[in-house]
Amino acid sequence: MQRAGAVSERELREQTLDDMELERERGITIKASVVTLDMKVGDRTYMFNLIDTPGHVDFHYEVDRALAACDGALLVVDATQGVQAQTVANAYAAVGNDLEVVPVINKIDLPNANPEDTALEVEHVLGISADNVQFVSAKTGEGVEALVQAIVEHLPAPTGEPTAPLQALIFDSEYNDYRGVICYIRVMHGTVRKGQKILLMGRQRTYQIGEIGKFRPRMTPVEQLAAGETGYMIASIRTLQDVTVGDTITHAAHPAPGALPGYQPPQHMVFCDFYPSSGETYDALREALERLSLNDSSFTFKPQHSDALGPGYRCGFLGLLHMDIVQERLERECGISVVQTAPSVTYEVALRDGIVKRVESAGDLPDASHIEELREPIIEVQIITPAESIGSIMQLAEQKRGEYKKTEYLSPQRVMLTYEFPFNEILYDFYDKLKSVTRGYGTMDYHVIGYRASELVKLDIMVNGVPVDALSLICHRSRAEPRGRRFLVKLRREIGRQQFEIILQAAIGSKVIARETIKPFRKHVTAKCYGGDVTRKRKLLEKQKAGKKRMKTIGRVHIPQKAFMTVLEPED
Repeated sequence: MQRAGAVSERELREQTLDDMELERERGITIKASVVTLDMKVGDRTYMFNLIDTPGHVDFHYEVDRALAACDGALLVVDATQGVQAQTVANAYAAVGNDLEVVPVINKIDLPNANPEDTALEVEHVLGISADNVQFVSAKTGEGVEALVQAIVEHLPAPTGEPTAPLQALIFDSEYNDYRGVICYIRVMHGTVRKGQKILLMGRQRTYQIGEIGKFRPRMTPVEQLAAGETGYMIASIRTLQDVTVGDTITHAAHPAPGALPGYQPPQHMVFCDFYPSSGETYDALREALERLSLNDSSFTFKPQHSDALGPGYRCGFLGLLHMDIVQERLERECGISVVQTAPSVTYEVALRDGIVKRVESAGDLPDASHIEELREPIIEVQIITPAESIGSIMQLAEQKRGEYKKTEYLSPQRVMLTYEFPFNEILYDFYDKLKSVTRGYGTMDYHVIGYRASELVKLDIMVNGVPVDALSLICHRSRAEPRGRRFLVKLRREIGRQQFEIILQAAIGSKVIARETIKPFRKHVTAKCYGGDVTRKRKLLEKQKAGKKRMKTIGRVHIPQKAFMTVLEPED
């Protein structure tokens, strides 16, 4: 961008395209960014339409959408870190979209950089010749000229026809309080102009374009966008539901014969519930989620009700980092404070009548007599680690019911291990433990490969014989008893004592596998009874005993919100 003159020396800052405060704080890209540059190479000027995508596995839907809008890809690899697990996944995604890939090794100016070794890793792991690798330092500008030349030579130009009927792909969108919905578009065929009447083919709704423009990198209005160009479009679209990412834009008067392929809906694998905390309203939470869902179409939400926490929403995410980002954006951008339950995964239930359905929580499970088998999601995990950490990782994988598949040596010092895990086993703390045993050098990438039947059970938590649905969970039979015991110990600490005994139980079906008891308060009813016959004391004690028995049958145990959150925390 500096070379093209898109940003001046005064405007230049680190992470120029990362607009969100959260991106700048964490040093990661969460939302894909678009920029159009006019690049002078020799005596010719080329238009570069660039999309900067995230790299983390939880944002692969952003990457997939960007790849569908592109003709080529620059695969950026850190010269100090080498090929990461996410590098492999994103490279395969680019190849799967038939894109020409130019590998770029960045940060060659750092003292601990190993650009030659990294280039050999790229060749060995990805099958891309080391001769095609570009060595660059984005900080000093070294190698940028050669990279620009390589883009011109190796990446194909767009193939769209400017005079054909209009077909433009909506690959992203955002909401603005004053201008409505801003659509990010890539024109595949034809030309789109300001003032034209357009048709959204998926929704079958017509709008008039009020403004059209490019990101340079700020929003700059233009009169038209032709085939091959990317930019933005504002057409007085006011409601959040009117735009679908992946929809096709065409002329209202002369529509294209068919729509573009668009995108597959994202597969949500992690679910948790959001409830408004004290001082927040259900409606405010709904409005905030609706607004976020336009900027991030890869998460979903639907109403949910809990006896303990009241009305809220069950939200679906692509992964744990995705969930964490959405929760933080709710608090920062929308000012909404939420109570978040522990995350869970989706399971498959095969019923005796042959129907297979998916459930997201233990409360949705049908009666056990109707279930033929329960299936858990299985993921394939690629772990790239220093060779000396292999033993520790294998030990960690064994604890998490991992199934070893293969080992590949990327170099004498670095290996890639492939495992299959039940998704629910690595959901909470696997990544943190992986970083710990590899001293921060291990990276992982995963993708769901299917569902597999397993010895899963529904663990019910009962208070005085009454099951509490919000605390029920699905787990492997071998983990049910220790997990139930830990739950009950935590719950006993949080529930206050009453005038009657409170019995906490963990059960699988009708079989109780763990129990804790909260003792009642003891009142000294015979304190004022002195002298006389002992039957006077016995009568008072029997009266107290009868009263406690009656109180136990009609008394209700209030489980505080703090107890729910403590119990729902993941165990170590």
